[in-house]
Amino acid sequence: MKNINILLAGVGGQGVLLASQILTRVAMAAGLDVKQSEVHGMSQRGGSVTSHVRFGDKIYSPTVDDGTADFLLGFERLETLRNAHCVAPDGKILYNTMRINPSTVASGEASYPEGIEANIKKYAADVIAVDGLGLAERVGNVRAANTVLVGAISSFLPFPETLWEAQLQEILPAKLVELNLRALELGRQAVAG
Repeated sequence: MKNINILLAGVGGQGVLLASQILTRVAMAAGLDVKQSEVHGMSQRGGSVTSHVRFGDKIYSPTVDDGTADFLLGFERLETLRNAHCVAPDGKILYNTMRINPSTVASGEASYPEGIEANIKKYAADVIAVDGLGLAERVGNVRAANTVLVGAISSFLPFPETLWEAQLQEILPAKLVELNLRALELGRQAVAG
């Protein structure tokens, strides 16, 4: 199997690390070699969070180098643009259309950039915007937006739906499983042709 490189990027509190954990566990359950790393220095204060997930027959490094990501899964528009340079020329960008103001914008020191969507499209021919927040609201919990995005990317990865569902059932508290299974399905539907 070809090695797959995935970069996840978002803001602290969006569930980037849980989404990374789900991806990692699904690939491991499929019997693949998996490496994962994360950067979340200021994440508890609304700062950037990234996680690298790589899997295949044999993986030697946990990091996704610039220009080599097969997938960029962006949890927020600006964070997606900040990390778009990591996508391979034939890579795919899936991103949440949600906007979260960085602290400099919230404090009035800077303004939120214009034209983010157009700039994201400069980095990959295959870009898909997902209304993760809106779909999560449909299942009754905005915190499930991360699972919506996992559902979206799951449509492009070589793993059966049952594997994704089984990992959600193992990771999440029982009271959150059904809600997240619905969010996973909405994510899949959002990117279906």
